[in-house]
Amino acid sequence: MNTILDTIIASKQKEVNALKSRTTLVQLEKEIAGVPNKTRSLYASLNDGSKTGIIAEFKRRSPSKGWFTSPDLEISNVVRAYDDVGASAISVLTDQTYFGGSADDLIKTKAIVQVPVLRKDFMIDAIQIAESKAMGADVILLIAACLTPAQVRTLATYAAALGLEIILELHDESELNHICDETTIIGINNRDLKTFAVDIDRSLKMAEMLPKGVIKIAESGISSIENIRLFAKNGFKGFLIGENFMKSLDPAKAFTSFVESLKSV
Repeated sequence: MNTILDTIIASKQKEVNALKSRTTLVQLEKEIAGVPNKTRSLYASLNDGSKTGIIAEFKRRSPSKGWFTSPDLEISNVVRAYDDVGASAISVLTDQTYFGGSADDLIKTKAIVQVPVLRKDFMIDAIQIAESKAMGADVILLIAACLTPAQVRTLATYAAALGLEIILELHDESELNHICDETTIIGINNRDLKTFAVDIDRSLKMAEMLPKGVIKIAESGISSIENIRLFAKNGFKGFLIGENFMKSLDPAKAFTSFVESLKSV
């Protein structure tokens, strides 16, 4: 039986094929070279003690929960608040079919904010990475659950050559062999991408198994100040949070209130 992730990756392969019918890797590389775009460093931002460590996510919907907000919600006010109030970075879902996102959402975000911007999508081919750079992304996500260790190494090496930073997302111990020299930022997803069930203890159990010196990010299912304090106590410097804000009628206000509470602790 196919999982949700299997279905998404099959759809993503069709998108990649369609992208290759419109352009080539060489053409995208020429486009990138013609518009210098210095990468904003997520690694540096997460090491900046004056910031919250929160990677605030703009996500319109999810496969398991449907629409969090109106499909027509204007992204500008939300990501501007994320940036102004203290996000260390901003994550933008660009998958349209399952998450309601778009390349336009990322392009708008990069033009508005000053912090690093992560393109959150399902990367399976180098042409998507070149496309991400052309969009203006500073960081891309590589998900171990849908890539082999060799694919991670190849895609991470290519991303680094383009000046992009990489978050390698892991979920369980069987994926530790996906870590390579280019993956110095590791995200541990509390959500199982095959079932979408959330286990908040996932990151804590995995953290002790990671190589020394990597930046650790806790992803998904984070909904309280207590969660962040617990992760920080266990050496995490990043906290990817999206649903907790996006399910609110006013995501910008929800994020502002959350950060105010975090700073008051």
